[in-house]
Amino acid sequence: MKTVRDVMTTDVSVCQTSSTLYEAASLMKQQNVGAIPICDENGQLQGMVTDRDLVIRGYANSSPDSTTVQQVMSDHVYEVTPDTTLEEASQIMAQHQIRRLPVIENGKLAGIISLGDLSLDEKSDQSAGVALHEISERPELH
Repeated sequence: MKTVRDVMTTDVSVCQTSSTLYEAASLMKQQNVGAIPICDENGQLQGMVTDRDLVIRGYANSSPDSTTVQQVMSDHVYEVTPDTTLEEASQIMAQHQIRRLPVIENGKLAGIISLGDLSLDEKSDQSAGVALHEISERPELH
């Protein structure tokens, strides 16, 4: 059975809690991603910030570009290990209505897995479809 390690992205750009909304938004644009993990100086995951967080919790609240991402990030983050099966990862995504999961190994960020990563694998494509259906059908809670 395939694991997260087989399909995860390992070259992940990160911000630190002291990074600004502008820096996070610029990094998202540069990397063409919608979420950035927030790590401390030792590579330990502190949270995630999404493009939606920047807009809803940041700019829509008239927060300036210099506001730190720590003020708008989600600090309750679901995560998996590289040895988590693809089926387990897709179940976590569906259950918690999330599209990306940080991958933690030895206490540090090792990568990230997204629904897109799951859909590229033939055997997990069906699980990814189920997860996406679950995410899309339920109203977001914020």
